[in-house]
Amino acid sequence: MATESNILLSPLQHFSNRIVMAPMTRSRAIDNIPNDLMAEYYSQRATAGLIITEGTSPSPNGLGYPRIPGIFSEEQIEGWRRTTDAVHAKGGKIFIQFMHVGRVGSYENLPEGATLVAPSAISAFGDMFTDTKGMVKTDTPEAITPDSIKDTIAEFVQSAKNAIAAGFDGVELHSANGYLLEQFLNPNANTRTDEYGGSIENRARFVIEVTKAVADAIGKDKTGIRFSPYNDFNTMPPYDEVYETYEYLAKEMNKTGILYIHLLDGAARKQQKGLELISAMRAYFNGILILNSGYTKERATAAIESNEADMVSFGNLYISNPDLVNRFENDQYLTQAEESTFYTPGEKGYTDYPVYKE
Repeated sequence: MATESNILLSPLQHFSNRIVMAPMTRSRAIDNIPNDLMAEYYSQRATAGLIITEGTSPSPNGLGYPRIPGIFSEEQIEGWRRTTDAVHAKGGKIFIQFMHVGRVGSYENLPEGATLVAPSAISAFGDMFTDTKGMVKTDTPEAITPDSIKDTIAEFVQSAKNAIAAGFDGVELHSANGYLLEQFLNPNANTRTDEYGGSIENRARFVIEVTKAVADAIGKDKTGIRFSPYNDFNTMPPYDEVYETYEYLAKEMNKTGILYIHLLDGAARKQQKGLELISAMRAYFNGILILNSGYTKERATAAIESNEADMVSFGNLYISNPDLVNRFENDQYLTQAEESTFYTPGEKGYTDYPVYKE
């Protein structure tokens, strides 16, 4: 029987341990190009069983935030290769997260010629920081056309191929936190009347098509997806069919044979129906289940020992504890992250957190 300290440290398939570095926007990619500072940041954390990068846009249209990276140009591929080489040199595994922001963006943050697109022309009515004008309101997107849907899927596929060329071990699709893929799932953001709107099956169609297309392009064993049922982040109001939507998605993701589902479970755990959904998704999906939402070492250990999850991802703790695996293993003090530097340019609050010293 594994002890409390080593169940998180036990290997799973080709991962050295079950501790995952969660994807976190850090806004250090100047001109949307990954750089040496980012390579240093990720390589410092390479002892994680799996690193999942910050949200990275597969399209110029998806760059709604300032200084987030893309992976649709040769310069971006070369920039990311520095990161993957640095992580692999330390024996780590790294997946890139694809985050197309959809309606959660400002034209102040988009390159020339790019367009904010979403399932429907409905604003997120949120606040957005820009380097040019400070805080602004998100802009109203254009409703994506059927032809543009095909083009967007093709962008995901090409970016997945680019990711493998850049040396990534796989891709995570960000269908959570109110971004493009989740916007299709939520009837408050998706009022379409074609085959991508209306019923649960229609609203889930885009997510399923993107997942299948990426898995076909790079391999199902290199593909994961992130969900956040019941989460209202980025003005995604709740709706009556949340349980049925994600139960259906769990079954469909299982059919694709992808490697994992990464589940932000915090909002779901606040209600009985949500707790039932977590169990249902675990039952219907036979791949790896990664849980995330403010987990401690103790909670993560319990979740894995009880077979509630296979792996657990950590966000804030990984910002300020690059050697988190070692600190968990040796019950060492955990440094708290400084929120004021989460999204600022430069090394402060990014690569300057030290490893543990007695």
